[in-house]
Amino acid sequence: MQTPLYAQVIVDIPTRALDSAFDYEVPGELRATAQAGCCVLVDFAHRPVLGYIIGLFETLKDPSTAEKIKPIKEVLSTPYFDTVSAKLAQWIAREYMAPLSETIHLFAPPGSAPKLKKDENGIWQLEHPGIGPVDDRWVTLTEEACSFEPKANAVKQRAIIEALRIGEVRVAELGLEISAITASLKALEKRGLIRIESRRRMRGERPLLPATQDIKDLTKGQRDALSVVLNSLGCEGATPIPPAPILLDGVTGSGKTEVYLQAIRAVLEQGGSAVVLVPEISLTPQTVARFRARFGEQVAVLHSRLSAGERFDQWDFVRSGVARVVVGARSALFAPLQDLRLIIIDEEHESSYKQSSSPRYVTREVATKMAQLRGATLILGSATPSVEALHAVQTGAYTTVQLPQRASGKLLPPIQIVNLSAEFQSGNKTMFSQPLQKALLETIERKEKAVLLLNKRGFASFLLCRDCGYVPTCENCATSFTYHEQPTPNLTCHHCGDSHPVLAKCPECGSPYLKQLGPGTQFAFEQLKALLPEGTPIVRMDADTTRGKNGHERCLDEFIAAPTGVLLGTQMIAKGLDFPEVTLVGVLIADTSLKFPDFRAPERTFQLLEQVAGRAGRAEKDGRVIVQTYWPEHVAIRAAATHDRELLLADEREARSELGYPPYTRLANILIWGKDLKTVTSEAMNLANQLDALSGKLTEGDGAGAQGSSSIVGAQGEPDRDVPSLSANFQILGPSPCVLAKRQGSHRWHILIKAPQGADLPGLLAPLFKGRKTTPGVNIAIDIDPADLL
Repeated sequence: MQTPLYAQVIVDIPTRALDSAFDYEVPGELRATAQAGCCVLVDFAHRPVLGYIIGLFETLKDPSTAEKIKPIKEVLSTPYFDTVSAKLAQWIAREYMAPLSETIHLFAPPGSAPKLKKDENGIWQLEHPGIGPVDDRWVTLTEEACSFEPKANAVKQRAIIEALRIGEVRVAELGLEISAITASLKALEKRGLIRIESRRRMRGERPLLPATQDIKDLTKGQRDALSVVLNSLGCEGATPIPPAPILLDGVTGSGKTEVYLQAIRAVLEQGGSAVVLVPEISLTPQTVARFRARFGEQVAVLHSRLSAGERFDQWDFVRSGVARVVVGARSALFAPLQDLRLIIIDEEHESSYKQSSSPRYVTREVATKMAQLRGATLILGSATPSVEALHAVQTGAYTTVQLPQRASGKLLPPIQIVNLSAEFQSGNKTMFSQPLQKALLETIERKEKAVLLLNKRGFASFLLCRDCGYVPTCENCATSFTYHEQPTPNLTCHHCGDSHPVLAKCPECGSPYLKQLGPGTQFAFEQLKALLPEGTPIVRMDADTTRGKNGHERCLDEFIAAPTGVLLGTQMIAKGLDFPEVTLVGVLIADTSLKFPDFRAPERTFQLLEQVAGRAGRAEKDGRVIVQTYWPEHVAIRAAATHDRELLLADEREARSELGYPPYTRLANILIWGKDLKTVTSEAMNLANQLDALSGKLTEGDGAGAQGSSSIVGAQGEPDRDVPSLSANFQILGPSPCVLAKRQGSHRWHILIKAPQGADLPGLLAPLFKGRKTTPGVNIAIDIDPADLL
């Protein structure tokens, strides 16, 4: 008698109530195809449901339940992931309080997983993937065709043979040249004169670049950094060091990318694979070009600007084992690489590495867990590391390697601070200070290039009635409309996309005097054209000009091709990009990010200024930076002006320690939203009361419901391993309206929870939210370790 086989299956139902896998029997006819990672059809709660196998076993924990276990109905796919990825998906689900089905989808092929939908009669129907491999039919002449002479009236056969004498061709392309060729192709194939075969076609442009061995000489700092990485990898006979993440802390232009490239080369030589994450899609073209120039067709690319078919092809290219290096945005971390040995997160400080929708994971933390499970090395690279990463170095959680000098040997460019208030008082009413105007004109005269940063898109931030003070506001989001000049004058909400024609007069008082305030990149573009010599190339790069496929590549190619000119853009131009001809960087208004109601505002301002300053003087010619600000005395501005990170860190550490913000605490932001303000407010108050009650129990020492908690100092100053890290230091702030109190028609409230660093917040909150029913029309989301509190 055959030994029974069982499978652990995560059912594809997005709810936190289903926080574990379910056991199903694998029928004998499915044993050959049922593997970990396969999508399957099962019966759950008396209806068909999709699921994913995460493990197989032969012995039940409770043999008496064998008769109750249902069989798997059908195996619907080959494996999408392995058991290690399944463990990681479960860890993400617990750590970020997300449904298991959502975390397992991170590892599924883009747009290719089966789906179940109800038809018009209420019957569940299985829909197979609409996206999959695409095959092209190719036609080639055989040797027999060399001596074949078609009949005089076989015009199409003769034309086909003549076309193929040049070489093989796609049937589709042949059909464009010669119409209605199907019958003629069949006749020729039947006689053995041609051969037709199907070949896999990769969607999207993938230039056939051969790998090169253009290995650059390393500086001493780069050699030291690479040595640490190779030791961690166990390459060249070295003994592997403990798998702690490595923070590669190198100034802009210090050659971090070359360290990445040579570390990847060592991994590939040992038969392993690597993934490289970049924070901005705008960085992908230049980064991909560097990696493909070094590793050729072993490089796959994954990011959101690819079409669904292109993403699937790249994912499948990785799964096949042909691609061994993946470059992309945060989702590329979950690509099905074989024998993953190296994970690189470039510009690790960027907030875009935080997933904004469920599962709301922090890429850095997920990568750390993945590296532990895979036995891989994790490199976190940045010229301006996050406060959290630097704190991890202090506590010994991270290893650090510093690159304090540029690879070229040049010093970091000097930064000149210009007080815009003083400029205004001196009579300069333009957005370009006198020093910046002079520097721009000199740069263009020398046939060099400049980069200008203005972190506001649109023509103006808002319209203002100069008679009564009315500001046009989006009804869906309760924020002001942004004024756009192009393609036609309009008012657009940058949160929901709602757009309206520009008002001719104030709807409140009828005044025609509507003033445009808060200049954006469109306005700056028009001002630049008036300032610079006629014909000077000016490339604008923001969310409007890069919208659509290949928008970033188009803007960057235009700037690179220009003999001189200016690149004007938002923060997407500030990091990672390498333009040797750029000698001037200007920041038009440095205060924009400082005004954000977020405890990270000073840190992010410093990072943005330091990063954009690093675009200047990266080659032979020296660079300079001019920063315009109304707040020159702010510590973030002063620290950037002197390239003095410690000046900012001293201030930030003191403030965050006193106020209770990361890295000295752990946060959870609970967001409550819905269409009806009264209902949302009531639900927020009710939830806050429940949290208060839970907090009271913890203070009394009741740790019920917590699992896997860390040791922390409790109310008496002694380690308490039973309480889930949240006793006397547990704080609940709120409920209160969010800074963006209304968005896309929904009213938004939130509750902020503060706990000591290392606290098991998910373990504490999970019992409260598991299976919790909210009021109809109200939604609740829990954001563990939020990147912003807006």
